[in-house]
Amino acid sequence: MGQIFLVRSAQASFGSANYDQLSPRGIEQARLLGQWFARRGQRFHRVLTGGMARHGQAADACQAEMPAGLWPPAQREVEPGFAEFDHHEVMLRHCPEFADPVALGERLAGQREPQRAMEQLFRAAMQRWMTGWHDDEYAQAWPEFRARVVAALERLDRPDSKQATLVLTSSGVIATVMQHVLGLQDYQVMEMTWKMANCSVTRLLHRPGEFGLDYFNNYAHLESLGGKDMLTYR
Repeated sequence: MGQIFLVRSAQASFGSANYDQLSPRGIEQARLLGQWFARRGQRFHRVLTGGMARHGQAADACQAEMPAGLWPPAQREVEPGFAEFDHHEVMLRHCPEFADPVALGERLAGQREPQRAMEQLFRAAMQRWMTGWHDDEYAQAWPEFRARVVAALERLDRPDSKQATLVLTSSGVIATVMQHVLGLQDYQVMEMTWKMANCSVTRLLHRPGEFGLDYFNNYAHLESLGGKDMLTYR
């Protein structure tokens, strides 16, 4: 039986003009992930990224901590199907006043509970996107995103399924994969997206024509190798 390791991207630069860059803490999270894989002797036969800059940066930091024999000699593959949905557009359709990401960061910084305020905004924006009532307002509607992610997962369905594949992607993609594998409702995708830790690992077991969940949102490597300061969600 093969293994597919789905890694949520390490911490990006939330609140900055360019979100799609790892923060210094995010780089360290990805390094700890590579150290964890190295200690376990985990060998990968394929490595894929969703194509976002933060996905590639996390892959580079992870690879730097692993012996060459554990990382495939072939160049990592970019799989656009594992690219994250456009958070900025989803938020902007719900809150047009946040066209500038810095303005959103400043608004949240002024709240008594910034994390809770962000969660409320995010939930409302996601609900709007997922209802289907406004599909024509988005570059990629929710059903289209879901179909794209599932198609990318199914492209990993190969006869040589005893191999191990590493996919560095984002929380929305992983939550959507979980919906497909476990038969979850749309609102559960939203909940999983919000609660997934940066650089956490979700592992699927795979045989031809079948995907099953082994574990979800594992971040033990961050706490054991880096301490609780390494555990982040945004």
